[in-house]
Amino acid sequence: MEYQDYYKTLGVNRDASADEIKKAYRRLARRYHPDVSEEPDAEAQFKRIAEAYEVLKDPEKRKLYDQLGENWQAGQEYSPPPGGQRTGSRTASGFSSSGDFGDFSDFFESIFGRGAAGGFSDPFSGFRQQQGPDWDRHQNAQGRDVSAELEVDLEDAYKGATRTVSFNATGQAQSRRRELKVKIPAGVTDGQRIRLKGQGEASPVGGENGDLLIRILIKPHRHFQLDGKDVHLTLPVAPWEAALGATVAVPTLGGKVELNIPAESQSQKRLRLKGRGMPGKPPGDQYVNLVIVNPPAKTQEAKAAFESFREAFDFDPRANLRSH
Repeated sequence: MEYQDYYKTLGVNRDASADEIKKAYRRLARRYHPDVSEEPDAEAQFKRIAEAYEVLKDPEKRKLYDQLGENWQAGQEYSPPPGGQRTGSRTASGFSSSGDFGDFSDFFESIFGRGAAGGFSDPFSGFRQQQGPDWDRHQNAQGRDVSAELEVDLEDAYKGATRTVSFNATGQAQSRRRELKVKIPAGVTDGQRIRLKGQGEASPVGGENGDLLIRILIKPHRHFQLDGKDVHLTLPVAPWEAALGATVAVPTLGGKVELNIPAESQSQKRLRLKGRGMPGKPPGDQYVNLVIVNPPAKTQEAKAAFESFREAFDFDPRANLRSH
C-alpha cells in the first residue's frame, strides 16, 4: 500500500498545532464529503482526509506516526513503538528494521485495532470503536444554519400565504442558489424569524443538516402602519362629521367595519377597534386617527357656505395661544 503523508493530505506543516489540524480537516471535509461534493474522487479523498485526521488529532497516535520518519519506506532510522524489536523479521509493532516494513495499514491495525487504516464501510467505520464520546460528538456534528430574508405584503402577513424564498447555500464545495416554498403563518410580525429544520447546509461528517432561518420583512402599506401586532390608520373626516358625529365605513385588514365618530371630535382623536389588528393570542387592535379635511371652496355657493359657517360661530381656534 502506498505510503500516505498525513500532513500533506491535510495540507499542514509537520509542526502544525492541534487547532490548525482541526481547521484544515473541517475545510477539506466540507469540500470532499460524498453527500455534498461534486468532485469526481470525493469519496476516496474523504477517506484519506478522515484517516489522516484521526491519527494527527490524537497526541499519542501522532507521536507514533512522527517516530517513523519521512523516509520510512526506504529503511531510514526510526524509534519502534513500545514492544517493538529491531530485528530483520516483523516485530510486535508490525514492521521490520531491514526496510521491509510491510503494509503501512498493518501498523495502524496492530496499534489501533483492525480496520484502523482501511476497509471503510462508510467514511469513518475504521475508527468507530476506538473513539467513544469524542467520535459520537464528531459524527453528530450538525451542518451550519443558513439565513435568508423574505419580503411579504401586509395582507399576506395577516391572512397567511405560501411564498418562495431564494437563498445561497454556502460553505459547500460550491455555492449554489436554492429556492424553497415557505408557508407564512397568519399573524407573522415584521422581523420575526421562521425556522425550517433540516433545510440548511449538509453536515460535512454525516450528521443532521442545519436549519434555514427566514427573517420576515413586511412591505410598507399605503394605508396601514404596523406597531407590533397593532395596526394604525389615518381616517379623513368632513368638518360636519367631526362636529355632529357620524357612522362611517372604515377599512381593516379583515374587511370594512362601521365606526361611530363621536360628536365634537377633533383632528388627531384616536379611536380603537378592539381585536382588529394582526391575528394572535391575543390579537392586536386597530387604532383610527381622525384628520378633519375641508372640502374645496371653488364655487360661489361653497364660499357662501363657509361665510355663513364663520358667522354662525364665535370661535377662535388659536385662543389657547393668546397667553404665550
